[in-house]
Amino acid sequence: MAPGFSPNELSSYLVISAILFSLGVFTVLTRRNAISVLMGVELILNSANINYVAFSHFGSGNADGQIYAIFVIMLAAAEAAVGLAIVLAIFQLFHTIEVEAAETLKE
Repeated sequence: MAPGFSPNELSSYLVISAILFSLGVFTVLTRRNAISVLMGVELILNSANINYVAFSHFGSGNADGQIYAIFVIMLAAAEAAVGLAIVLAIFQLFHTIEVEAAETLKE
């Protein structure tokens, strides 16, 4: 175990979740590659899963958080499938996966 990390404290899980969320937001805002943006969204969803499970465990002690986390995992799988399909379609049209290439689709 890392020094200062106690798995019996809610704050430890919240700090890990905040770090994951911050990395996800940073990735979404700074990357031009569409696959990197999708990976950032996955990090954000995983940080939400950590919060659901941690609050469920330390709060009421029932399985509500785990059930919400399973729904978020299903949402993330659907998002990845649709997102990758869009990325492949953009790649076939423009031969790049840069996010700015999708702006020309408005015209």
